[in-house]
Amino acid sequence: MRILVTTGMVLLNFILQTTLFQYLAIQGIFPNTALVIVVSYALLRGSKEGCIAGICTGLLFDIFFATAKGFYVLLFLGISYFTGKGQKNFYRENYLLPIIFCTMAAGIFEFSHFFAELLLRKDGNLLFFLFKIFLPTIVYTAVVTVPIYRILFGINEWLELKEKYKYHLF
Repeated sequence: MRILVTTGMVLLNFILQTTLFQYLAIQGIFPNTALVIVVSYALLRGSKEGCIAGICTGLLFDIFFATAKGFYVLLFLGISYFTGKGQKNFYRENYLLPIIFCTMAAGIFEFSHFFAELLLRKDGNLLFFLFKIFLPTIVYTAVVTVPIYRILFGINEWLELKEKYKYHLF
């Protein structure tokens, strides 16, 4: 059941992020909801399930958008692995830690994009990147983190309750 829900959330997010969320852009910047979902799964379920969500999300992005295959898989996998390592040391009801982790992950994600573009195309203006892409993306992703994390937290609580009482019925 959990695999179906995770797969459904990743696919639904990918469809929404590539179609509907484009209309929510502010000056060409829109939040990276895929990153928020991967970080949230890593924080809620640990690095193992976070890595599975990261691999699935990265594969979707690699198949549809990447010129260098494997870039997004490695990026999402690394972010979810290191985010999930601290999963047991915090309270899931606290919203500050997901905001901090999603903000840091968005920063790592955007800087890796910038350096990949700098290496591959030899074209990069650091000040333009910082003020027009990096900071707005981080702020927008941090704002969107709270409602998405709340939804995923509720789904996770429902699944854990269902798994807990699945074996205690008889």
